[in-house]
Amino acid sequence: MKLSGLKPIALFEASKGLLALLVALGIHELAGDNLQSVAESLVAHLHLNPASHLPSIIIDASRSLSDARLGLIATGAMVYSLVRFIESWGLWHQVRWTEWFALVSGAIYLPAELYELATSPNLLSAGLLVLNLAIVLYLYLTLRVQRKTHQQ
Repeated sequence: MKLSGLKPIALFEASKGLLALLVALGIHELAGDNLQSVAESLVAHLHLNPASHLPSIIIDASRSLSDARLGLIATGAMVYSLVRFIESWGLWHQVRWTEWFALVSGAIYLPAELYELATSPNLLSAGLLVLNLAIVLYLYLTLRVQRKTHQQ
């Protein structure tokens, strides 16, 4: 099967939706548990130093998360997941409004990704920026070509 350029983007969006769904289900599963204890166990399991920057942020954040906040976070992750799945389906089937939606939603992240790369450059930030730029540029060119063909 020959993939159009939109199909790999659709698969990428579906993978983001799946990841968000897994996060939502994980958060839902953790509701009611002692989150600080869970965070400390996770940090220990990963052999991280609990006093270092990122693990300490995770442990500190786990102290302040109530079940109500966890519910809101899980709901937000579910909504995000649903949006990504709808976008993915639309891109796979070349539904034009989802192409516009993907262009705008990808472009929204560019300033934050540029800021992240400028303030704390690393390979992951650079890779995400390049990938997002490629997707946004491809969608822009696709929509531009469609518009020109439609006008003729």
